Amino acid sequence: MSRLRVRSAAYGAAHPGRKRADAGRLTLRRALFAWLVGAVLLPALVLGGSAKADPVRLVAFGDSLTAGLGLPASEAFPAKLQAALKAKGHDVVIENAGVSGDTSSAGLARLDWSVPDGTQGVILELGANDALRGLDPALTRKALDDILAGLKARNIPVLFTGMMAPPNMGADYAGRFNAIYPALAGTYAVAFYPFFLDGVAGQPGLNQPDGMHPTAKGVDVIVERMLPAVEAWLAAIKGG
Repeated sequence: MSRLRVRSAAYGAAHPGRKRADAGRLTLRRALFAWLVGAVLLPALVLGGSAKADPVRLVAFGDSLTAGLGLPASEAFPAKLQAALKAKGHDVVIENAGVSGDTSSAGLARLDWSVPDGTQGVILELGANDALRGLDPALTRKALDDILAGLKARNIPVLFTGMMAPPNMGADYAGRFNAIYPALAGTYAVAFYPFFLDGVAGQPGLNQPDGMHPTAKGVDVIVERMLPAVEAWLAAIKGG
């Protein structure tokens, strides 16, 4: 046996308490290391290596103006808005729940299955067909009221887009119809964009031959003008 081993053995024999204390410290260190790995390092590694957060899931709920009547799906409002938001750094998915020809009442009838569970926000665009058909504004208001109430009950934030009656419907009808949107937006305290077709309505170069549905360039104008309002609304959704 070497001198070092002899001395160590002699030291251990002479100081048994010191040997037990050293062993205790070693056990404590091992326990602390195990706790550090399990409680701090491992969760950090898991979180750091996990996939990024899921995109914000939105639904564009409306009529032919949302559906993109006469346009390829890639040039409809929901697709172009999604692309514009992604270009600005927002991770979103926008489902196109537009149905051509829908009135506000028709939209109400399909609300539950058109806006699935897990939806984090709804862009609501309805009413144009009500005005074109000259429906009683009271019916439009009741349907939109019920839609907003239904979404509120499900805790789904809404960006409510306004519509305006065509001039040929007369001033009295236009006054009653146009007032629906700001009034309901105030009642439900939802984000509000006053006129979906702002900058496009009445512009021949931005509308298809029917004079009512935007061209792809018209959709670009809608998206560009609405984008600040959508970003502000999206920030509120992300902020909880």
